[in-house]
Amino acid sequence: MSRALADAGIPTRSVSIVVQNVEGGPPLLSHNPRQAMNPASVMKLVTTYAALDILGPAYTWRTEVYADGRPAGGRLAGNLYLRGSGDPRLDLEKFWQLLRQVRSRGVSEIGGDLVLDRSAFALPQHDPGEFDNEPLRPYNAGPDALLINFRSISLTLLPDPIRQTVEVLASTPAEGLRIDNRLVAGREACGDWREQIRPSVSGRTIQLAGSLAAACGEKVLHLAPWPADVQVDSLFRALWRELGGAFAGQVREGRVPPEAQLLAAQDSPALGEIVRDINKHSNNVMARQLFLSLDGQRPATPDGARRQIAAWSQAKGLNLPELVLDNGSGLSRSERISADGLAQLLRAAWRSPVMPELIASLPLAGVDGTLRKRLNEGGANGRAHLKTGYLEGVRSIAGYLLDQRGRRWIAVFLINDPKARLGKPAIDALLLWLAQH
Repeated sequence: MSRALADAGIPTRSVSIVVQNVEGGPPLLSHNPRQAMNPASVMKLVTTYAALDILGPAYTWRTEVYADGRPAGGRLAGNLYLRGSGDPRLDLEKFWQLLRQVRSRGVSEIGGDLVLDRSAFALPQHDPGEFDNEPLRPYNAGPDALLINFRSISLTLLPDPIRQTVEVLASTPAEGLRIDNRLVAGREACGDWREQIRPSVSGRTIQLAGSLAAACGEKVLHLAPWPADVQVDSLFRALWRELGGAFAGQVREGRVPPEAQLLAAQDSPALGEIVRDINKHSNNVMARQLFLSLDGQRPATPDGARRQIAAWSQAKGLNLPELVLDNGSGLSRSERISADGLAQLLRAAWRSPVMPELIASLPLAGVDGTLRKRLNEGGANGRAHLKTGYLEGVRSIAGYLLDQRGRRWIAVFLINDPKARLGKPAIDALLLWLAQH
């Protein structure tokens, strides 16, 4: 490990490590344990464990549909209202099922508007390009009490090496979507294919420039091209038309009036399932949704969520003076925690009733999630449940590892350094050494 750090040019002052048995006792290894560090996506451990402990693994979110009165002869004379509660995973399928409920309850024509009620969250203005100047990347989408399909669309890219063209298919229904396809099929190795594609948006037209290597084969490009209201407008109109419905009104933001009548509702999967999506695949948008949902007040605010986690951590006896929370996802330049703080959190989680749900949500080394292609050789394969983190200047990992003698360890390794991207071999060396300890 020390040699790998030296080879990468990463000084030991840029590294924090804690290795300790899950049952406690003196650490097997400790280096800069109390140093405040940016953990990147490892911060999701704080958000997901707090959520499981505070809300419970069976917690769900409900999205409701209200109407101005009842339909007559298939026609709803007034408005239709969609009210969200912060569901992190109201995806395309679940949204279609909700609209199918509305159709089955006798609505075929909507005479008024579709009104979007996002009042469960009170949020500051969000700039999707602020973090890394990549506003079209879905991971930069902001939280939303009525988040539908992650505010994203999917485009299937099919390179043709003979004609040197790339066919683009819109996988997500989107009324009014136009594709200006300027992609060419390249002959180079596949590599990081996303970096070779330059998307831009004008109105409801998405232009794709650049190239996709034919060696890549079929790929799916996920984009978040529009503001929330525009995205819902496009998706709703397409799905409603496919369901045989008619709608000529506007899609706009508003509130459900007290006299409106409940027409349909859709519950999310249970929180125990939600945290698997968040941690296995490091989903930043879902983590932000969950973070806000921790605020016991409505409308929920980021400050309210921070206060809730602070009170919870104090009640759990966690000593985290260095903890700084921004959005709870780790996609932040300001979030901080120490290696010792994370080790404390993991020890508390090990003794918690929600331990099985948290551990099952973590990527399994060499098997799935963000660790599917990592640590698949050596003693750690299939024996380590670890959350990974990566930002420019940050490499991190934290979780549990079962060694060859049947002992389970807490392992935390944080790197904050301009050369952190080169730190993966050092982290893996520590984990392989621990597995064979």
